[in-house]
Amino acid sequence: MPHEQITLYTAKICPYAQRTEIALAEVGAPFKRYEIDLGNKPEWYAPKVNPASKVPAIAYGGPDVPPENPSPESIKLAESLILVEFIGDLYPSSGIVPADPVQRAQARFFIEVVSTKFGPNFMKFASGNPEGTHTVLLAGVDAIQNLLPDGVKYAVNDQYTIADIALAPFWARLTVMVQKGIGAYKDEERKSFLKALEDPKYAKFNGYVQRLLARQSFKSTFHEDVVAEVFTKRFGLAK
Repeated sequence: MPHEQITLYTAKICPYAQRTEIALAEVGAPFKRYEIDLGNKPEWYAPKVNPASKVPAIAYGGPDVPPENPSPESIKLAESLILVEFIGDLYPSSGIVPADPVQRAQARFFIEVVSTKFGPNFMKFASGNPEGTHTVLLAGVDAIQNLLPDGVKYAVNDQYTIADIALAPFWARLTVMVQKGIGAYKDEERKSFLKALEDPKYAKFNGYVQRLLARQSFKSTFHEDVVAEVFTKRFGLAK
């Protein structure tokens, strides 16, 4: 059964937007992609697509029109985690939204931990906030690892889900930053973080995130050169 047309408003630099792109890649949905310059957003974007003027956003349904002239007949949706679930609901056979209610709840709980224990600490670390030490960053890693089941590939089971999609873009950006020394943090904090991750106690976590970054849906939607360039301009290099 064919679905309504999808237009995605996104930005290569944005981890939230990449979540939605990963979900679309996973389900194999056809869509139009429109890149929003976050530093110079089109005047029509907020009034016609997303009043919050953020990405990602989707225009769903309505007539087939150019992305820069969205139809009032299309449904406008925003917020990455809502969009990821929406895409999974459109394509239930993809399995990215678990059909089992227990596993679905586990996936959502995992996302909650990513959103509260890891995401904020990542931003504090990148921006050089005194509270954003490598120890705090590792606490987020610990919280995620504690939820990973033994003997499976991904956050819930061997099926790639919304839980994995929630983390992958953020871990990828942190990886680029610490490998290249990009960020307003002290370089000793970067070295301490990388050294700590070498501890065998993080073997489960390291194996898990390696699988996330090796997945084709991630690789096809991640633009490392753009991330490195923009984050260097925004945060500078570690000192």
